[in-house]
Amino acid sequence: MTAQLIDGKLIAQQVRDEVAATVAKRTAAGKMKPTLATVLIGDRPDSAAYVASKGKACQELGMGSISEHLPANATQEEAEALVKRLNADKTVSGILVQLPMPSHLDEERVLSLINIEKDVDGFSPLNIGRLAQKGREPLFVPCTPYGCIYLLEKSGVKIEGANAVVLGRSNIVGLPAALLLIGKNATVTVCHSRTKDLAATVRQADIIIAAIGKTEMVRGDWIKPGAAVIDVGINAVPDATKKSGQRLVGDVNFAEAKEVAGFITPVPGGVGPMTIAMLMKNTLCAAEIQDP
Repeated sequence: MTAQLIDGKLIAQQVRDEVAATVAKRTAAGKMKPTLATVLIGDRPDSAAYVASKGKACQELGMGSISEHLPANATQEEAEALVKRLNADKTVSGILVQLPMPSHLDEERVLSLINIEKDVDGFSPLNIGRLAQKGREPLFVPCTPYGCIYLLEKSGVKIEGANAVVLGRSNIVGLPAALLLIGKNATVTVCHSRTKDLAATVRQADIIIAAIGKTEMVRGDWIKPGAAVIDVGINAVPDATKKSGQRLVGDVNFAEAKEVAGFITPVPGGVGPMTIAMLMKNTLCAAEIQDP
């Protein structure tokens, strides 16, 4: 294996340890305990599992956790009223509304109601707008892209002056990741389903962030020797050797890419653990903003 493996589990644990230490100091000093309120609307098993994992992380780090659950047939008014109530609750540092919501609800309207000082997911148009403008800093950066950049920096990958390619342009990962890279003085190309000669574009990259949702789409011969590869993809493929009958792979063909890249994240165990770690970091930051 040529590439250096970027251990997301290890780096995420370091972030969590730092957060736990700061939380302990805050609570010992009688300051506001960082508390995350999660909102789950409906009964999707995957969403319920994500919410449970966030609550567990809060508990492990000495933080507070509030779980709010509305039925799948909840009205727009009920969803908005819940967010408004959590905004007004002084014991709540951060609010996270689990996506996707049931299709009859207006996600944008619900998310736009979250107080910017409690927007720990970093999806508020105000936070994204600040991220996009020179000389302005968002209060919170979306957790997955934040984790991607943190992994690069902790691994010693030079971002300034690098050619970076981001595969995918979602509001959750692709676009914020591109903005973060631009802010750190990389030259950034954002690729998507209409990009011509995708492989040739990716081949120019010193840094690749793959968040396109296509199983093992990025092949080894797409990668410039020595490039840093951050694989955000989580895709299930059949595997008879596993008890579940499937295993998780990324958007990058790991077996091929590891022979060419300089740095690479595994799936699982790469970006995934960082997302919750950065959410905990953002929730701590929210408490520090509200009760310095």
